[in-house]
Amino acid sequence: MERPLLVYTTFPDAGTALRIGEDLVRLRLAACVNVLPGMLSVYAWKGAVERGSEVVAILKSREGLAEPLGAALKARHPYETPIILHLPVVGADPDTAAWILAETGAEAVQGPPTG
Repeated sequence: MERPLLVYTTFPDAGTALRIGEDLVRLRLAACVNVLPGMLSVYAWKGAVERGSEVVAILKSREGLAEPLGAALKARHPYETPIILHLPVVGADPDTAAWILAETGAEAVQGPPTG
Protein backbone atom coordinates (compact mmCIF):
# COMPACT_ATOMS: atom_id res chain seq x y z
CA MET A 1 0.00 0.00 0.00
CA GLU A 2 1.31 3.45 -0.91
CA ARG A 3 2.37 5.51 2.08
CA PRO A 4 0.71 8.73 3.20
CA LEU A 5 2.66 11.97 2.86
CA LEU A 6 2.39 15.17 4.88
CA VAL A 7 3.30 18.48 3.24
CA TYR A 8 4.15 21.46 5.44
CA THR A 9 3.73 24.97 4.08
CA THR A 10 2.92 28.48 5.31
CA PHE A 11 0.62 31.21 4.02
CA PRO A 12 0.18 34.92 4.74
CA ASP A 13 -3.38 34.44 6.06
CA ALA A 14 -6.05 31.84 6.74
CA GLY A 15 -8.28 32.89 3.84
CA THR A 16 -5.53 32.25 1.31
CA ALA A 17 -4.63 28.93 2.93
CA LEU A 18 -8.26 27.78 2.94
CA ARG A 19 -8.87 28.83 -0.67
CA ILE A 20 -5.77 27.07 -1.99
CA GLY A 21 -6.37 24.10 0.30
CA GLU A 22 -9.88 23.70 -1.06
CA ASP A 23 -8.53 23.78 -4.62
CA LEU A 24 -6.08 20.99 -3.80
CA VAL A 25 -8.74 18.86 -2.09
CA ARG A 26 -11.17 19.32 -4.99
CA LEU A 27 -8.39 18.24 -7.39
CA ARG A 28 -7.87 15.16 -5.17
CA LEU A 29 -4.21 16.04 -4.67
CA ALA A 30 -4.82 16.23 -0.91
CA ALA A 31 -7.38 14.45 1.25
CA CYS A 32 -7.32 17.20 3.87
CA VAL A 33 -5.62 20.50 4.62
CA ASN A 34 -5.26 21.61 8.23
CA VAL A 35 -4.91 25.40 8.60
CA LEU A 36 -3.36 26.60 11.85
CA PRO A 37 -3.53 30.38 12.24
CA GLY A 38 -1.63 32.57 14.63
CA MET A 39 1.99 31.66 13.88
CA LEU A 40 4.69 34.29 14.31
CA SER A 41 7.77 33.78 12.17
CA VAL A 42 11.35 35.02 12.31
CA TYR A 43 13.22 34.20 9.12
CA ALA A 44 16.15 35.14 6.93
CA TRP A 45 15.16 36.64 3.58
CA LYS A 46 17.50 38.24 1.04
CA GLY A 47 20.16 39.05 3.60
CA ALA A 48 17.86 40.45 6.30
CA VAL A 49 16.15 39.01 9.35
CA GLU A 50 12.40 39.47 9.03
CA ARG A 51 9.38 38.96 11.28
CA GLY A 52 5.84 38.25 10.21
CA SER A 53 2.50 36.70 10.99
CA GLU A 54 1.64 33.58 9.05
CA VAL A 55 -0.53 30.49 9.15
CA VAL A 56 0.71 26.91 8.89
CA ALA A 57 -0.97 24.44 6.58
CA ILE A 58 -0.42 20.70 6.76
CA LEU A 59 -1.60 18.79 3.70
CA LYS A 60 -2.44 15.10 3.92
CA SER A 61 -1.71 13.26 0.70
CA ARG A 62 0.22 10.23 -0.58
CA GLU A 63 3.80 9.75 -1.75
CA GLY A 64 2.86 9.22 -5.39
CA LEU A 65 1.37 12.72 -5.55
CA ALA A 66 4.39 14.53 -4.07
CA GLU A 67 5.45 16.13 -7.36
CA PRO A 68 2.05 17.11 -8.78
CA LEU A 69 0.88 18.33 -5.36
CA GLY A 70 4.04 20.40 -4.91
CA ALA A 71 3.69 21.87 -8.42
CA ALA A 72 0.01 22.73 -7.94
CA LEU A 73 0.73 24.29 -4.55
CA LYS A 74 3.63 26.34 -5.90
CA ALA A 75 1.58 27.53 -8.90
CA ARG A 76 -1.15 28.87 -6.59
CA HIS A 77 1.02 30.16 -3.74
CA PRO A 78 1.36 33.93 -3.27
CA TYR A 79 4.93 33.80 -1.91
CA GLU A 80 7.90 34.27 -4.22
CA THR A 81 9.56 31.24 -2.62
CA PRO A 82 6.98 29.22 -0.70
CA ILE A 83 8.08 26.71 1.89
CA ILE A 84 7.03 23.27 0.66
CA LEU A 85 8.40 20.45 2.79
CA HIS A 86 7.49 16.83 2.08
CA LEU A 87 7.38 14.92 5.36
CA PRO A 88 7.32 11.16 4.80
CA VAL A 89 5.05 9.22 7.13
CA VAL A 90 6.76 6.24 8.78
CA GLY A 91 3.56 4.72 10.10
CA ALA A 92 -0.16 5.45 10.12
CA ASP A 93 -3.37 3.96 11.43
CA PRO A 94 -4.58 1.65 8.64
CA ASP A 95 -8.00 3.32 8.47
CA THR A 96 -6.41 6.77 8.23
CA ALA A 97 -4.03 5.61 5.49
CA ALA A 98 -6.90 3.98 3.56
CA TRP A 99 -8.98 7.17 3.77
CA ILE A 100 -6.10 9.32 2.46
CA LEU A 101 -5.48 6.89 -0.41
CA ALA A 102 -9.19 6.74 -1.28
CA GLU A 103 -9.57 10.52 -1.32
CA THR A 104 -6.47 11.03 -3.47
CA GLY A 105 -7.15 8.10 -5.79
CA ALA A 106 -6.45 7.61 -9.47
CA GLU A 107 -8.87 10.42 -10.31
CA ALA A 108 -6.39 13.00 -8.94
CA VAL A 109 -5.77 15.73 -11.49
CA GLN A 110 -3.35 18.61 -11.53
CA GLY A 111 -5.67 21.11 -13.17
CA PRO A 112 -4.80 24.67 -14.14
CA PRO A 113 -3.44 27.13 -11.59
CA THR A 114 -5.92 29.55 -10.08
CA GLY A 115 -5.23 33.14 -9.07
